[in-house]
Amino acid sequence: MCTRFVYRGGDTITGFNFEIDLAVWDHKLIKGKDCFYIGILRPDGVRHSYHGVNCNGNVGTLLYVHGNPEGTYQDFRGCMTIADLTEQFVQAKISFDDALQIVQERKIVYAPDATMQAMLSDQQGRTLIVEPGIGWREDDGCCSLMTNYSVLAPESTMPFLVPGDDRYERAAQLLNAYGKRFTVTDAFSVLRAVRQEGIWATRVSFVYSAKEHAVYYVENSHFERIEKYKFL
Repeated sequence: MCTRFVYRGGDTITGFNFEIDLAVWDHKLIKGKDCFYIGILRPDGVRHSYHGVNCNGNVGTLLYVHGNPEGTYQDFRGCMTIADLTEQFVQAKISFDDALQIVQERKIVYAPDATMQAMLSDQQGRTLIVEPGIGWREDDGCCSLMTNYSVLAPESTMPFLVPGDDRYERAAQLLNAYGKRFTVTDAFSVLRAVRQEGIWATRVSFVYSAKEHAVYYVENSHFERIEKYKFL
C-alpha cells in the first residue's frame, strides 16, 4: 500500500506515503550525498533504492498492484523490469528522457517476485506513469496521483479494491482544492489525511521540493516531527 503524487504549481512538489508489512519487508532510510531513499533489503543483501530522490531531482517510487498476465516477468533482451527501471532512475543512471525512450522501445514487466507499478518525475515536474502489461502515460496538468490500483485501466484492478480504501479519491479531492500555491506543509496535510494504520501502516512519508532542492520526511506517521534533508 502506498500513495504518491506530483503537484505542479509555483514549486514542483512530490509526496509519498510508504506502507509495508514489517513482517515481510526490511527497510531503512538512506541519506547519501547524491540520493535520499528508502532502502529495501533484498535477498542479494543489498538495500535497493526503489523509492527515493536523487540530487538531480529524479523521484521514483514503486507501488504494489494486483498483477495482470501481460505484465508477467520475462527474462529476455527486449524486456526490462519495472524495478530496474525505477531504481536506475532514482540512482540517476538514466534521465527522464531515457526512461521515456525505454518505455517506448522495450516491454516493461514485473519483477520476478513482485507486481508493481511506478511513477517517475523529474525536477521540472515531468511525470511518467508506468504500468507493466497495460502501458504508460506522460502526465501534464496540475497534478498526478497514484495509489495501488491502475490509473491507466482502472477497471482492470477494480475487482481487487479493498473495502473502504478510498485513498485515491480522498487525495484527489484534496489536491484539486489547491491553486498555484501548494507548499510542503500542504503536501504533508494530504499525506496525513490518507495515512494508513495496522499491519500495512505508513512507515515513511516524504515530500520533495524542487525549488528548495530538499526532502522533508517523517517516520511512522509522526507528522509533528518533520525532518529535513537538503542536498548540497
